[in-house]
Amino acid sequence: MIKILVVDDEPDLQSLIRQRFRQMIREQKFNFSFAVNGLEAIRLLKEENDIEVMLTDINMPEMDGLTLLSRVAESHPLLKSVVVSAYGDMTNIRTAMNRGAFDFVTKPVDFEDLHITIDKAVRQAEQMKDTLKAIKENNILKMYVDQNVLNFMDRPEFAVSLTENETLDATVAFIDICGFTAVSEREPPDTVVKMLNEFFEVMVKEIISQGGAVDKFIGDCIMAVFRGDYHLDRAIDASLAIVREINKLHSIHGFNPQVSIGINSGEMISGNIGSVTLKRLDYTVIGDTVNTAQRLQSTSGRNQILIPEACYEKVKQSFDCKPFGKVALKNKTQEMMLYEVVN
Repeated sequence: MIKILVVDDEPDLQSLIRQRFRQMIREQKFNFSFAVNGLEAIRLLKEENDIEVMLTDINMPEMDGLTLLSRVAESHPLLKSVVVSAYGDMTNIRTAMNRGAFDFVTKPVDFEDLHITIDKAVRQAEQMKDTLKAIKENNILKMYVDQNVLNFMDRPEFAVSLTENETLDATVAFIDICGFTAVSEREPPDTVVKMLNEFFEVMVKEIISQGGAVDKFIGDCIMAVFRGDYHLDRAIDASLAIVREINKLHSIHGFNPQVSIGINSGEMISGNIGSVTLKRLDYTVIGDTVNTAQRLQSTSGRNQILIPEACYEKVKQSFDCKPFGKVALKNKTQEMMLYEVVN
């Protein structure tokens, strides 16, 4: 329903509008409000902030139409104002336009022309709302998406890249905040979210500093992916830094944050996975390497970083590791020898 404010001190105009647009009113396409001068119009606009179009005369008591246009342009910039007046000389038309009028209709009113003008004003108002919504959504998007990604989205190959899948060699780390579930059960929601975001902020900084990417947040756990040269070494460096920095944090609401980490490296599938119907697609990595990393994390304890033997063989010259022992992991036919990275 389109809400229209008519500002005119002539009672005959109210009657004419109700008669001429009775079908639109009956079908609830138009909803008219009326004011006899500019002051009353301003009061109505404050009470009903969803009015899209204003029709106003020029010559009225207490506050004239031209003054009203100036006031409305400041307080209701999205409102489309149409002047309906017998004073259709060029001076009044130019003054009205300079004060923000969308259009000018002369009296006696041609109601067919007025209807077309209202429709045009409504379309313009809706376009402005859509534009502002898009700007707002874009600003929100910028809060969560790296600027390089936003620039890439503007390029034509972006649409093609969404459907591209690949097999790659990379390292995945699952980093979980130990015992945080108990905190979420006893503390108020605002406190829980604030604490979790504070911990995540520390962890993300270390991941990014080593060239890693946060694939997703899973409850109180982060899944991070490291690609490129020395991706396993960089994942371990980031994990050691996370353990160190998290342990520096003071107790919050009686909770001393600590993390458990599982790391695995190898071949995985990278692709856009999800539901097109829901319009929710997640560009992520999947495969046995990823699943194993998650199970290693669930096996590790507080301040522990666990890696499989294959990873240990690659980094044993660079990091101090000690045997953790053989562990039977879910969906693995044989026990897997694990190592703990200690330095």
